[in-house]
Amino acid sequence: MYAVIKTGGKQYRVVVGEKLKVEQIPADVDSQIIIDQVFMVGEGESVKIGTPVVAGATVTATVVSHGRHDKVKIFKMRRRKHYQKHQGHRQNYTELRIEAISA
Repeated sequence: MYAVIKTGGKQYRVVVGEKLKVEQIPADVDSQIIIDQVFMVGEGESVKIGTPVVAGATVTATVVSHGRHDKVKIFKMRRRKHYQKHQGHRQNYTELRIEAISA
């Protein structure tokens, strides 16, 4: 069984037991969270597609850890204008383990 969920402004296809890194969620480590924005649930040949969400479908996940992604380097330059700008960014994330999908 798999599901398509929305969290942090992005959509993810998840299955039970999978770990995924999503945008930071304010939750404690080892706590259970319930994601109720489920757009699609599929099992074998049967697929339920929501309009826009599947009614009554939820995905339960456990917070494994919090962290920061690798640094993304930003470099801006205007040629012949003596302008250079260096910048870096590290995005925060929350790692989730999918425990159950209920349709």
